[in-house]
Amino acid sequence: MSHRASRRRRVLVSLAGVGVLSAAGLSLLPSMASAAPCSDVEVVFARGTGEAPGLGITGTPLVKDIKSALPGRTVASYAVDYAANFAQTSAGPGATDMTEEVESTAANCPRTSFVLGGYSQGGSVTDIALGIRTQLGTGRTIPQGLAARVKAVVVFGNPLRLSGRTIASASDLFGPKAKEFCNTGDPVCGNGRNGAAHLTYHLNGSVDDGARFAAERIARG
Repeated sequence: MSHRASRRRRVLVSLAGVGVLSAAGLSLLPSMASAAPCSDVEVVFARGTGEAPGLGITGTPLVKDIKSALPGRTVASYAVDYAANFAQTSAGPGATDMTEEVESTAANCPRTSFVLGGYSQGGSVTDIALGIRTQLGTGRTIPQGLAARVKAVVVFGNPLRLSGRTIASASDLFGPKAKEFCNTGDPVCGNGRNGAAHLTYHLNGSVDDGARFAAERIARG
């Protein structure tokens, strides 16, 4: 099975809302995978360090809120497949996976628009995929030819800010499309000392604001 075929099957699982299926189970569904419908929007999100595989504590409500804000459109999601390890060495491979997902979906679904995002180390995944240099490794970057398909970028607790940069300041191409959240006291993005501040983006309205921003940009076309 090719990496691309496997990726499209994971998207099918997301669209169908089936839940977690084994690779063996997916291999039994080739006709369903080939018939997977294209969504109007796909949210590609990288979870934070130490979170279990999936969209995580910020990505899950973000996708839900974007769907609610765009009732006339179909919204799919893809959870970036990477280790999210505590050693902070997995952001580069995560960026490669994010990029390959965008490339694969864009090739198969020419009308699908994208929202990219991440939380904590997932913010670094997003940075690298956007072509921004970080101290957390390197990975494949989204081709400039697909930049127009990326309508919004939403990140929470992004370590990039520790270097005095933001996506807005570091990327002319994606900066105008980006919304970044860093809570006061968050040590991961703001040199703060309040570890709890890094864990509340899904509780303090940041996710709601991020979803609203993404939905508004999607609606503009």
